[in-house]
Amino acid sequence: MQPELKKSVKDLALQIRIGIVTQIGALGVGHLGGSLSIADLLAVLYGEVMQIDPKNPSWPERDKLVCSKGHAGPAVYAALAIKGYFPYALLETLNQPKTTLPSHCDRLKTPGIDMTTGSLGQGTSQAVGLAIGDRLKGRNNRVFLITGDGEMNEGQVWEAAMLAVARGVDNLYWFVDNNKKQLDGTCDAILQQGDLLAKAEAFGFDAQRVNGNCVVEISQAIHRAEQTPGRAHMIILDSVKGAGISEVEETAFNHSMAVSREQADRWIARLEAQRAELLAQ
Repeated sequence: MQPELKKSVKDLALQIRIGIVTQIGALGVGHLGGSLSIADLLAVLYGEVMQIDPKNPSWPERDKLVCSKGHAGPAVYAALAIKGYFPYALLETLNQPKTTLPSHCDRLKTPGIDMTTGSLGQGTSQAVGLAIGDRLKGRNNRVFLITGDGEMNEGQVWEAAMLAVARGVDNLYWFVDNNKKQLDGTCDAILQQGDLLAKAEAFGFDAQRVNGNCVVEISQAIHRAEQTPGRAHMIILDSVKGAGISEVEETAFNHSMAVSREQADRWIARLEAQRAELLAQ
């Protein structure tokens, strides 16, 4: 990743985090931890990798994003607002009456959302179906799927994984946000999953494991995957739930959190200071 691109993507990750806090601070509560943990991934996707057209969200040749962990909608909304799919001011309407930004992703309500998600596991089947469908239509676009590590407890996830490998959908890039926590505890305490990378390899994926909060490693993993045709790709992202805001990282139960206006303002100011420092380099 060239230095200027790296700076741009890191800046986008900070902007996405600011957008997440703006939304949840306005509402007073929300899915903070798992939204923050995928900010770096979304920055790489929307800042470098994905073919998109914010002026034409239904462009048939676009790359598609399926955030199967639909509760991380605030992270996706932040990225979409920054890219110009809708006015940034709408972020402050998250999950409020008549909003177009519901708590979980809804493709019928929000421009730029490619698939309705939230019931964990279902997004995996939908993403595999989209990838197969695009191939049947002769398109060269890609489908980027994000699941949580807790979501990997769902049986439907592994059914979708088998189909993706069996059909060789090399236009599918599946990211597992391995932040080690789920709604009510750590993943190991609730249901130990073993080595997700080894499982992905055993299923037949082109599989990698990288630092999920490092934009350079994420970018490199995607470009490596592009060099492996004929196989579906799975990238395990070792991430931190709440990444980027120390108080959230250090909160044990940070899946959904109450956030006061004072907290939000303080965190946004800190993130803005980090942006200023980055851009001055």
